[in-house]
Amino acid sequence: MKYGILVFICFAVTLLSCKNDDNGGPEAIPPSLLSDVAPEDDETIREFLNTHFYNYEEFETPPEGFDYRIVIDTIAGENADKRPLMEDAESITFNVSSSFLGLSAGEENIAHKLYYIEAREGGGESPTYADSTLLKYEGTLLNGTPFDQRAEFTWQELSFSVQGYSNGVAKMKAGTPDQIIDNPDGTYSIADSGIGLIIMPSGLGYFHNPTTSVIPRYAPLIFKVELGAFVEDTDSDNDGIPSIDEDLNGNGYLLDDNTDFDVEPFNGRLANFRDPDDDGDGIPTRDEISDENGNIIIPYPDSDGDGVPDYLDPDN
Repeated sequence: MKYGILVFICFAVTLLSCKNDDNGGPEAIPPSLLSDVAPEDDETIREFLNTHFYNYEEFETPPEGFDYRIVIDTIAGENADKRPLMEDAESITFNVSSSFLGLSAGEENIAHKLYYIEAREGGGESPTYADSTLLKYEGTLLNGTPFDQRAEFTWQELSFSVQGYSNGVAKMKAGTPDQIIDNPDGTYSIADSGIGLIIMPSGLGYFHNPTTSVIPRYAPLIFKVELGAFVEDTDSDNDGIPSIDEDLNGNGYLLDDNTDFDVEPFNGRLANFRDPDDDGDGIPTRDEISDENGNIIIPYPDSDGDGVPDYLDPDN
């Protein structure tokens, strides 16, 4: 999967229609509104969840040699009595603003619902949506068309992923280190890894700007994930602040938190979780939260007592 929809890079992605405008040139088609697409996506996803099932019976009573892969099929014919995905799915709602996706529509807090199913609960703890994770995944459209996958365990920092993926993985539990198995073919597996399914609307994915031609614009997506391990309190920029704590507005999305946005050069803007100097005052964040011995001070220092810690306060 290709990562990172950068919210602070302004871009205009348009399609050209065959119709000419009054000046004889092609007419640009602007991106659709989040408020229009979100309910349509949710209706499509709910219909999918009510008409499809996964191989839950194999997960409940694993046959010999079962590979613990999620397989989705339609409820019809000999499968007419299967339990629909909707009965197993849980959901969580996120508010998405047009600026998240580089849109100029000015829409704020449009509700988007994410659905997830934990087919096998992992033996460990859950990561946050900002942690580095060891996992396998397969991304498909609702019709089953694949667009990306990793068949072997690979490390991913969830904070660089689309919002639906990172927050979906955060609802799963990882495995435990003592359950790592070396396979004869040189690969390894984790016996108690978490296995789950994430179904997201396009506003929590790639919306109007897909990263591959396989994904249409405004396409809901499915990710099948096996979560093996994670790094607790991942610090992406090594500034001493865990990435999860750099989500200042607590909306489950780190790319819209940039304290020094106004003073950074256009092509050098970095969200706080990627920025070693969060307030842009020339003093590294780590220096502003550490004592003379390099030990991090908790709570973070606020020298002028204005309620803003020094590392976020350029006027300190």
